[in-house]
Amino acid sequence: MMKAVFKLMILRFLFPLTLFVVSILAKAELPIVIAHRGASGYIPEHTLEAKAMAHAMRADFLEQDIVLSKDNIPVVLHDAHIDTVTDVATKFPDRKREDGRYYALDFSLAELKQLRVTERFNAKTGKPVYPKRFPGGIGRFEIVTLEEELEFIQALNQSTGRDVGIYPEIKKPGWHREQGHDISPIVLSILEKFGYRTKEDACFLQCFEIAEVKRLREELGWKGRLVMLLSGGGKGKDGTDFPYLRTEEGLLGISAIVDGIGPPIGSIITGKSPEDRQITDLVKHAHAANLVVHPYTRRSDELPATVRSADDLMDLLFREAEADGLFTDFPDVTVKWVEKE
Repeated sequence: MMKAVFKLMILRFLFPLTLFVVSILAKAELPIVIAHRGASGYIPEHTLEAKAMAHAMRADFLEQDIVLSKDNIPVVLHDAHIDTVTDVATKFPDRKREDGRYYALDFSLAELKQLRVTERFNAKTGKPVYPKRFPGGIGRFEIVTLEEELEFIQALNQSTGRDVGIYPEIKKPGWHREQGHDISPIVLSILEKFGYRTKEDACFLQCFEIAEVKRLREELGWKGRLVMLLSGGGKGKDGTDFPYLRTEEGLLGISAIVDGIGPPIGSIITGKSPEDRQITDLVKHAHAANLVVHPYTRRSDELPATVRSADDLMDLLFREAEADGLFTDFPDVTVKWVEKE
């Protein structure tokens, strides 16, 4: 009788514990939500306001695209040129290059801080790229340094009790060196200063240039998680052979250096309509090489022709293709889908 009672007590203890462990493991396998340039579908990209909104929307990681100023300060901007997201052409009309563009690298941080950041627009026509998003010319947004953003995110983590990670991208490192500036060691020193050093830290570092990805790992000694960004087209201007890197052999080759890949959605879901779409083997081959896959970019106002809705897209990416995360301009929509799982 006593043995039976004892067994019942053990079962009553172990059953909820088992459910708890299973629940934790299930949550660990859920795809991560990466706020692409912050909540950029709602507030101008790469502003602190966009990052705060994405943080409040419960994104898992916040992305930082990084370029340098003239005085070697890393600033958070998607492009090396700044004439599609600021009023630089009005403030500094005589500072454009021969190609007609204005580059962050030609301005000191003090000068960049004078600019007003706005919703992305076409530099030639002045028309917004996404007409239904935040109205251009409204608000007082500014360019943010990498250090300012990391301070802000860590402060939000402290005040909310959450551990939202960062997902920095080193932009155009080869081009920066051609201009006499070496961006990568500068970025790595700041990441280390803020405690992002190992694969246990909440940080993925990404880049499109294979030579720089190898340099980050082998020469500069980056020990954190590293992601090889993949274009959906041919070779990059720096010589990166994207078609080869998307093959099974190419993925196995880079698996000794990186922890994951960041391909465009179109490299995973192909076709011209929902009726003829197909799931490629890219994710399957990446997983076989022990690489995580974080595709880009889900936009509610610019869905691929191969899907019927935002939920349809996420069903395909997460349930069928089994991607491990997703970059999105609208983190709340993806978070809602993930939290239903």
